[in-house]
Amino acid sequence: MSDAVRLQKVLAQAGVASRRAAEQMIAQGRVSVDGDVIREMGVRVDPEQSVIHVDGMRLELRSDVVHLALNKPRSVHSTMSDDYGRRCVGDLVADRAQRLFHVGRLDADTEGLLLLTNDGELANRLMHPSYQVLKTYLAEVPAPVPHDLGKTLRAGVELDDGPVAVDSFRVVQGLPGRALVEVVLHEGRKHVVRRLLAEVGHPVERLVRTAIGELRLGEQRPGTVRTLSRGEVGTLYRAAGL
Repeated sequence: MSDAVRLQKVLAQAGVASRRAAEQMIAQGRVSVDGDVIREMGVRVDPEQSVIHVDGMRLELRSDVVHLALNKPRSVHSTMSDDYGRRCVGDLVADRAQRLFHVGRLDADTEGLLLLTNDGELANRLMHPSYQVLKTYLAEVPAPVPHDLGKTLRAGVELDDGPVAVDSFRVVQGLPGRALVEVVLHEGRKHVVRRLLAEVGHPVERLVRTAIGELRLGEQRPGTVRTLSRGEVGTLYRAAGL
């Protein structure tokens, strides 16, 4: 392979560890290439083609692949372009050279974490229901919230298009006349959080997605885009079984 590079050099350039520490990791059997554990020094790999895992977490080494986190503001549509001239996600990344697409969508009135990428395989898996990637939302709803609401939601609620159950539910904060609740579920149906809470008598007044799997929105400001760290990309690959 004309583009092959020594494995320990690839790990060092990816920021995993120094070259000497990378050699120790290889000797300890902590690194695999294309599914095979590598223990000997001197193995060469193609960073653009080889699939490398360290401690079970995949490294993204392809130079042309982009993974971004957007904090989508309210009233922004989850499309890369809009025929009606409405403000959309594509407007927020118009300066990017790569052709990006959004992973799933948030309705116009929902804020929060939205992934943008050109990594088709990862995107398809994250959206596929069989991988059951969890999404976490904060919802503002009318109070009071019954103590047994979480039990009801975990047991499942029948909607027009079938039953839905949350993976977890908790009241984060009680406010005068309203409450802030956290809903975690792996469902991806349209408006599912809004429909679910409305069905149990707590229509959503504001909704923010705060996490996808282990990836969290954190303190990222609305309307901003940031590049995911190597570790964050690795957690998404792990959630998607890659």
